[in-house]
Amino acid sequence: MTVVKSQKLMIPNIIRTLTRITFITFLLISCSSDDDSETKPPSLSINKIMPLGASRVEGARPEFESFRYELWKDLKENSWTFDFIGTQSDEASYPAFNDEDFDIDHEGRGGWTSGQILSGLNNWLNQTSSPDIVLFSSPGGNDILESLNYDQTISNIIEIINTLQANNPNVTIVIEQPAPGHSDFMTAEFTNAFNQIQQDVLTIADEQSTTTSQIIAVDMFSGFIDDFLADDVHYNEAGGIFIANRYYDLLQNILEQ
Repeated sequence: MTVVKSQKLMIPNIIRTLTRITFITFLLISCSSDDDSETKPPSLSINKIMPLGASRVEGARPEFESFRYELWKDLKENSWTFDFIGTQSDEASYPAFNDEDFDIDHEGRGGWTSGQILSGLNNWLNQTSSPDIVLFSSPGGNDILESLNYDQTISNIIEIINTLQANNPNVTIVIEQPAPGHSDFMTAEFTNAFNQIQQDVLTIADEQSTTTSQIIAVDMFSGFIDDFLADDVHYNEAGGIFIANRYYDLLQNILEQ
């Protein structure tokens, strides 16, 4: 007997396939783009925060969101003194909050792997003030999606941390146990790798912390659901709020008054 799928079932599958094609295209374009960062005036803030990572840091509003805007609003609403730093500028449109414009500085580059971030990091740090706090987003996420060598990914993550600590021996690094992609997108291979890196981040945080530089793992996967995603891997507004809240809960115990 021939089974005919209904159009109601086929249409979502077509939409998801097109979404994945768009996502892969985005990765390829992002990875091939030149680094067009500009030198910015050094920050004098007592809390210089560098959001570091790939597309989940960079965002691409209105297609998908970063967590940065929601975190910025949380920090402003609670009267913290801070400055987001980085060589990149987010040129999307964001509403003002409490009569202030969004702090658009960051160090996120869509599609970049841990190796690419490592290769560029010293140059970026030379162009900015040394960060007091680094928010290391979804470490190794693109490596996993590109099925790169996992051991090399872990080595790169450790070297990124070493580079940050060499730049500022007192830096605090908040490193994510990353949120997964959409359940329909997460193959067995992706799921196993994400589960593994969530555990390895705990080990890295413990082993790479020093007497002056604390590495803090933050759980971004527990409670994270498909409804927080704009596509297979990127946040929608609800996802941005979820991630920002997890960061804020930690930062309020780290920031200087």
